[in-house]
Amino acid sequence: MVIGVIGVRLVIALLLAAATSLILSLAGTPLLIRVLRARNIGQLIREDGPEGHQTKAGTPTMGGVAIVSSALAGYIVGDLRPGSQGFQRSGVTLMALIVACALVGFIDDYLGIRFQRNLGLNKRAKSAGQLLVALGFVLLCIHWVGVSTNLSFARGLDLDLGVWGWGLWAVLIIIASANSVNLTDGLDGLASGSSAFVAAAFVIIAFWQGRHGAIYGVTADHAIDLAVVAASMLGACAGFLWWNAAPARIFMGDTGSLALGGGLAGLALLTNTHLLLPIMGGLFVLETVSVVIQVVSFRGFKRRVFRMAPIHHHFELAGWPEFTVIVRFWLIAGLFVAFGLGLFYADFIRIPGALD
Repeated sequence: MVIGVIGVRLVIALLLAAATSLILSLAGTPLLIRVLRARNIGQLIREDGPEGHQTKAGTPTMGGVAIVSSALAGYIVGDLRPGSQGFQRSGVTLMALIVACALVGFIDDYLGIRFQRNLGLNKRAKSAGQLLVALGFVLLCIHWVGVSTNLSFARGLDLDLGVWGWGLWAVLIIIASANSVNLTDGLDGLASGSSAFVAAAFVIIAFWQGRHGAIYGVTADHAIDLAVVAASMLGACAGFLWWNAAPARIFMGDTGSLALGGGLAGLALLTNTHLLLPIMGGLFVLETVSVVIQVVSFRGFKRRVFRMAPIHHHFELAGWPEFTVIVRFWLIAGLFVAFGLGLFYADFIRIPGALD
């Protein structure tokens, strides 16, 4: 009976959060487009980028404002529902991470537009901002949330990293995830669609943990709140994708990509699925690895492995239409997510008594 009540609470919370963020993102994004156009806030295109992208110059950017504000509203509504246990420390900390990452991205986007250059913050300033945000998240997790410091895959492993080790590990995951989503955000709808897949996976994972809290060593309220955040992210991404799909009427900018990447990292850390994140976010990993390979090859051997990095540009220059690249990469992202969820469930059924 208790499990049934928890399940109902979870479903109601998730539906409210996802529906709220979806509706607000769908309705709010075109309003944001009008505001941005009125202020001449448009995307600057790299001169060395694919030639076809020059037609996108001037498209409104900083659309991540719509994603983050919609997700925040969805989270609030999901936790203010009748019968709610209220805001939990884990969910509040995760949402704070998303907003803080968005703020770093917003400053980067704003400076790029203000000074009419494709790159806003320099590398040091951007890295410093991400580091400060990640450290703040780590401190909250350790001293306020009380997160487990064990390394984890589909659940906690018998390897305690200690406070300092976990803190360093968490910082690396957040910065790596934020920047990998940022690298993926190069084609219309690619990052928003792929992020929606991974967010949906975390809705399922947190939901499952809430239904089997005793097995995973978490309280139902903790899992519910994380699932609500994930559902809010999913709804916000889906609503934004309506306007961001090719041909995009708005770009998310670093405001959105850093927020989404940071949010996915925070979900992995708080659901104890650290090592599952690189699998479910496999597309982001591939994009990042392609850049690393390109840089190492060019600097070390003066040769390029790809026509252009990240790898989605390589296929564009190989003659693939942009929409073809996007859809095929979405398929790859979906396969990675499905494989990751399969591993999560496979681990669950191996737990003694899990299916009793």
